[in-house]
Amino acid sequence: MKNTPEKTLAGKKYLFATIAADGHFNPLTGLAKYLLESGCEVRWYTSSIYQERLDKMGIPLYPFLKAPEVNHTNLDDVMPERRTITDAGEKANLDLLNVFIKPGPTNFSDIVDIMKDFPFDALIVDNMFPGTPYASAKLNVPVVAIGIIPLPERSEDLGPYGPGFYPPETLEERIKIKEIKAEFDNSVYKEGTDYISKLLTEHSIDHEKTDVFDILTKAPDVYLQIGSPSFEYQRSDLGKNIRFIGALLPHSGDLPGSERINDRIKKFKRIIIVTQGTVEKDITKLVEPTLEAFKDTDVLVIATTSGNQTDRLREKYPYDNVIIENFIPYSQIMPYASVFITNGGYGGVLFSIMNELAMVTAGLFEGKAEVCARVGHLEYGIDLKTERPSIDQIKKAVHSIFENPAYTNNVISLGQEMRYYDTKEIFLKVLLDAKKKSDTN
Repeated sequence: MKNTPEKTLAGKKYLFATIAADGHFNPLTGLAKYLLESGCEVRWYTSSIYQERLDKMGIPLYPFLKAPEVNHTNLDDVMPERRTITDAGEKANLDLLNVFIKPGPTNFSDIVDIMKDFPFDALIVDNMFPGTPYASAKLNVPVVAIGIIPLPERSEDLGPYGPGFYPPETLEERIKIKEIKAEFDNSVYKEGTDYISKLLTEHSIDHEKTDVFDILTKAPDVYLQIGSPSFEYQRSDLGKNIRFIGALLPHSGDLPGSERINDRIKKFKRIIIVTQGTVEKDITKLVEPTLEAFKDTDVLVIATTSGNQTDRLREKYPYDNVIIENFIPYSQIMPYASVFITNGGYGGVLFSIMNELAMVTAGLFEGKAEVCARVGHLEYGIDLKTERPSIDQIKKAVHSIFENPAYTNNVISLGQEMRYYDTKEIFLKVLLDAKKKSDTN
């Protein structure tokens, strides 16, 4: 009997390594669970805040030891200045240094120790994992990165990554964007570029002195970008290690639902969902103005808070057309909705696309500006280009989507494109090819 790819991989050992934030951890869980069910040994290197979730998946955890304990729950404690920073560039630079650059050597040191206990056949990382360049250069195993944010590789065709610049379309815009890119290289990202270049040089790792996004994209042997080409800007210089993997969605497991929504969903013809994800705690940015915009109307508003001031919001908005929960699985509500309002978390946007749901986006920080810009520029929804949209802005954008079917039609086409990608087949082929490469070394 001919072996299936799953049987060929059975018994192999794989280590996952991710930043300690849901947007970096969750997208890889489906792949990890699939390998586990295919007979592979799977372990995970990340923060101990994911101990319980990994236990439920049957995956042993290697926690940060030498690496600093930086996770999505303690960012403002680790970096107190974050609480008062209002400039998007300054905040991005702070996060880049402390989350995506400085921990790199200690992440790698932890992984070297793990390899002595668990001699893995390949390392699978989220694309912003800071230990990637060190592991790729110094370990004799393949490194596969999963692009959990829009493609951040540097391109001559695009502006600097992070602020959400739309692609230039005219000669004048191309000249201007080139000037902006030079300005960013010499100011906003200079400190981070200098720092990671210094670290890599100290560790005798060859590199081009470029921004951290570009370094982390080029470092892995294979870079699997979540999504598909129609949710990316066209570029003439796409890296040879980059492939698309489609809408890679997290392992769902036994997620809790909400019985409160069942009856009310049937009463409303128009339903909107609003969320700010798990990192952004200030519900006055997007959740509250959305509730204010549609309270006591014929539009059902379903707000998920990630546990941020849920009870207070319920007291303030006790309307029949408002549902407020800490968490509701998207699969339970998105099939019924008309619009998804988000600050640009990539995972939520992908769920929205796969449920053929047009979007209103409003986010600038934590890389969300790039997600929002793609939604707006490629016309899968409306990008409000702010962290704090007004009530009127939200109301106007939602009604524009209600009245213009082009946004929804575009999302439907994109969802169909993403479904053509068999994520498991692509991933398994990459690991089989990586296995062959490893076996020949």
